Amino acid sequence: MHTDQTVVNETIKKYDRSSRTRDMQGILRYAVMSIAVSMSLYHLYTARFGTPVALQHRSVHVTFMLVLIFFLYPPAKKHFKLLNIVDGCLIALSFFTSYYIVHNYREIVMRAGIPNTTDLAIGAILILLVLEAGRRVMGWVLPVISVVFLLYAHYGNMVAGRLAHRGFSFKEILEYMYLTTEGIYGTPIGVSAQYLILFIIFGAFLLKSGVGDFFNSLAIAIAGRTRGGPAQVAVISSGFMGSINGAAVANVVTTGSFTIPLMKRIGYSPEFAGGVEAAASCGGQILPPVMGAAAFIMAETLGIQYVNIMYAAIIPALLYYITALTMVYFRASRKNLRGMDPSEIPNLGQLLKTRSYLFIPLVVLVYFLVKGYTPTYAAFFAIITSVVVSWFRKETRMTPVKIIEALGEGARNCLSVAVACAVVGIIVGVCTLTGFGTKLAGSIINWAGGNLLLTLFFTMISCIILGLGMPSIPAYILTATMAAPALSQLGIPLMVSHFFVFYFAMMANVTPPVALAAFAASGISGGDINRTGVEAFKMASAGFLIPYMFVMNPSLLGMNSSIVKIVIVAVTAAVGVIALASAIEGWLLKRCSLLERLLLLVSALSLIRPGGITDLIGIGIILVICAFQHFWKKSGSAVQKQ
Repeated sequence: MHTDQTVVNETIKKYDRSSRTRDMQGILRYAVMSIAVSMSLYHLYTARFGTPVALQHRSVHVTFMLVLIFFLYPPAKKHFKLLNIVDGCLIALSFFTSYYIVHNYREIVMRAGIPNTTDLAIGAILILLVLEAGRRVMGWVLPVISVVFLLYAHYGNMVAGRLAHRGFSFKEILEYMYLTTEGIYGTPIGVSAQYLILFIIFGAFLLKSGVGDFFNSLAIAIAGRTRGGPAQVAVISSGFMGSINGAAVANVVTTGSFTIPLMKRIGYSPEFAGGVEAAASCGGQILPPVMGAAAFIMAETLGIQYVNIMYAAIIPALLYYITALTMVYFRASRKNLRGMDPSEIPNLGQLLKTRSYLFIPLVVLVYFLVKGYTPTYAAFFAIITSVVVSWFRKETRMTPVKIIEALGEGARNCLSVAVACAVVGIIVGVCTLTGFGTKLAGSIINWAGGNLLLTLFFTMISCIILGLGMPSIPAYILTATMAAPALSQLGIPLMVSHFFVFYFAMMANVTPPVALAAFAASGISGGDINRTGVEAFKMASAGFLIPYMFVMNPSLLGMNSSIVKIVIVAVTAAVGVIALASAIEGWLLKRCSLLERLLLLVSALSLIRPGGITDLIGIGIILVICAFQHFWKKSGSAVQKQ
């Protein structure tokens, strides 16, 4: 039932560039492990006892990241197994950039605004190191975009039109990027150093304590008996795991290696099985309590507590998964697929009795967040708790070796996130320095003629294009910097604007032609890569509708509304996404005609703007179709009995 681990690892490396690392042996292996464990221990220590000043702390974080990347990631395929002299020089330079800031911090602060030649030279070296590290981990796209932005910062006086600016000297650009907390050491890398690495370490500890297997077993116990059970299991288990690790491709491969073969076995096509897994894994990034990494960046950018982001995300995330579960059920009903064999389904009561203690670290995390403690503090104690509760039973017990492995894997898993934040920091820094974000927002509004729906549509397209083939975190940071201001200028609340671009940055993972999560799923299912992308896009369709819903009515995010209004809006929105699922799958109580599918689509679109006449139209349409189909099913049964 499980795919061979070697196949899993190869699939991850094929579709997730950040997993293509050297296989270190001998003394180099121990060196890398020591550096990775030291990185995790440093961040755990600072989480508990306080961090140094921002510039020093972030520079240490970046140095750990760069050193590990130049150890683990080859400069090119032909040098895959070699650690060459160039890598050694890059590692030495990476150490020096951090040492320079930590050792000379007082002098750097005292001469703020008047950098000396050494400052500028080391700043240039750091930019080159970050760009090269980004190229090795993520490919050429993001580093090239960063270089284009650096050139724009210098040659802005040569740009025509709205995007022009006075142009900045290389001295000004280097100082801004290296010696302030606005460029490489800006908010993105600050969030990576302060929060993200701790939650990634937390995820590594949870997996080492057996939480992944527990989530799979729990999903089977809950949904295994239902019609099309394995697909329901895939949605639930991928949601559980995706909420913790927040990496769509990795989640597809880890949970998909278990769920995709199950789905194929009961009759789902390879493409649909892959699409279900891809869409469910992608949705984990919008599901509390952890929501992947981008939500922490949103909280830091907006200057609000993370718990407020978590609360706001609950209803939209539930709507997303309601749609996925509904579409799976409708497809199973249309193809008359069964659930899993009872002998394969664990007893829910027994499972909770013997292994529910594995929920305790998540409970501790949520408790600390809700009580108003910082995410750093909450993550630290959740990690400690995960070790303690693992000792409750022998089969989950974390030995010293497992703890060291979790520390090492946590640091290594953080590298792709951290380098993305560092590279994007260059782009964000240029946007801040030149006012590019505000200028682009004005252009988007101008193209849309000030029309809200057109502005939303252009912003959505911009987010999807920026996110194609790019990890979720840099995709969100870019869209938040460039696209969200356009919505804010039209009077949309800032948090709503950020949630709008956040959703579409995430949805790029399942949007053809570069649907990375779907491509990874097709590697496991054996299905056609393009058809799997289309199925994933259809499964994630609610993710393209829900953002318009909460822009039209922020009550879906729990903003400035009573409990009664939030419940009413949530219920009508749920009806809308079910109507959308029915229209796409062509099934409600029975197979839908083309006219019924069109009417169901009208129902879904009517419920985009909750409240008033549109709600009555949307709910009325779906009730009429339900009554009509129920009558014909009943009539058909009566005829068969005669």
